[in-house]
Amino acid sequence: MIRLNQVKLPLDHSDDALQAFVLDKLSITMEQLLDIHLFKRGYDARKRNVITLIYTLDVTLQNVDESALLQRFEKDQNVRNAPDTQYKYVAQAPADLTERPIVIGMGPCGLFTGLILAQMGFNPIILERGKSVHERAKDTFRFWRKGELNTESNVQFGEGGAGTFSDGKLYSQVKDPNFLGLKVKQEFVAAGAPAEIIYVSKPHIGTFKLVTMVERMRRKIIELGGDIRFETRVEEINIEGQGENRQVTGVTLNGGEVIHSNHVTLAIGHSARDTIAMLHDKGVHLEAQSFSVGFRIEHKQEMIDKCRFGINAGHPILGAADYKLVHHCKNGRSVYSFCMCPGGVVVAATSEKEAVVTNGMSQYSRSERNANSAIVVGVSPSDFDNDPLQGIALQRKLERHAYILGGSNYDAPAQRVGDFLAAQDAKPFGPIEPSYKPNVKMTDLSTSLPGFAIDAIREALPAFDKKIRGFATADAMLTGVETRTSSPVQIKRGSDYQSLNIKGLYPGGEGAGYAGGILSAGIDGIKIAEALALDMIKK
Repeated sequence: MIRLNQVKLPLDHSDDALQAFVLDKLSITMEQLLDIHLFKRGYDARKRNVITLIYTLDVTLQNVDESALLQRFEKDQNVRNAPDTQYKYVAQAPADLTERPIVIGMGPCGLFTGLILAQMGFNPIILERGKSVHERAKDTFRFWRKGELNTESNVQFGEGGAGTFSDGKLYSQVKDPNFLGLKVKQEFVAAGAPAEIIYVSKPHIGTFKLVTMVERMRRKIIELGGDIRFETRVEEINIEGQGENRQVTGVTLNGGEVIHSNHVTLAIGHSARDTIAMLHDKGVHLEAQSFSVGFRIEHKQEMIDKCRFGINAGHPILGAADYKLVHHCKNGRSVYSFCMCPGGVVVAATSEKEAVVTNGMSQYSRSERNANSAIVVGVSPSDFDNDPLQGIALQRKLERHAYILGGSNYDAPAQRVGDFLAAQDAKPFGPIEPSYKPNVKMTDLSTSLPGFAIDAIREALPAFDKKIRGFATADAMLTGVETRTSSPVQIKRGSDYQSLNIKGLYPGGEGAGYAGGILSAGIDGIKIAEALALDMIKK
């Protein structure tokens, strides 16, 4: 099979244009062409009125000497052998294996750790402190409608993890030489995701589809011999031994039950603050790491589409436009857009009482009238004395202050961009209506973040307006606060994916500081499952 990279065609090319390109490029006949497989499709919108589609194609040939063909194109980097992208399991559980691995958390990392372990026959036990995704969705929407928070079942906690109530983005910048991301997407398609997520350059699924998919993946794990227990919080990681010989021996649950295992995966997510504190008390090696804080900004999606795509705005292949922005400020901080949700809404994402946290969410259609994105400022460990728990303390302080600014009823504090930039009292919102539920309270946001963050965002917004005209329009909406961009803690691990100082403990995903989104967390879950399985059969 031959791979063709950087195949560039106009946005509205004809149906047979790809075939014509392949025949011409390789100088072959129709009889020699068996199949064209679309591996990837992206676009170049730098010239917004003349957008180019960019394909990667895998071509199957017959009656062609592929070695001679590749030799003919040896100086052309865009004609190469197609790599083997099929996933290969690294182990199979022996029939006499009695130990069962434990997976804590059922977000993307825990879900794929459990799934791959189940597919290899290791019968994992998955412990999730929240509810099943269907029941969790009820609790989450109840909070958005009525302000009634369930601290164990919400945007952060429950089957599917925080990514379930997001845009369902499935792209990442992590290096993936073994095509584990493809395995993640293939499992999603098998669970009901649109087939296009395999090949589009920026795939997304949306919340409603994710809910159904997660339920199907859960059933698959159970059918393969795994156990899944909801509303089961791990109170303690059990460890024996001293010094370099400390070994995990199992977990103690919220009801006092003890489950024994020498292989435990920590896929706890970035909001399991009580679990992180417990790990710190147990002496598990933690380090502070950088994270970011800021606001959600909302514009009319129509404006973003026109700025990004010009006359091509609304084209079905392009869909709702996104953006990615960064500005390096005079005070040494960087401000950047994060988790951009085209055609979406800003949602309440707290997991603690008397706190306000924002996040972005959109459905597969991305058809809501507003675009939203986090606009955040980096916070480094030096800002909180490199104490691994002080980053959490800062997040919590900002979230509780936002709760007060919003009226102490889970409404979020909000302000028009024009008033924020002018440092003046908040006026009522205009044509851009904030989408956050339960509601917003228009107020002065200048005290909602540290001074360095406020200064940096005030400098960055006009700079972003030079890249997307209208970005700093007076009526654009800011809603606070965005604090859960990533974990402020990294649970350090070695090349064997085990904790640096606790054998048999496998930290992974966003909560451990090794992922930043659904796809990268799923990839990390697969890596952990492989490392854990190999260690189990070695013993």
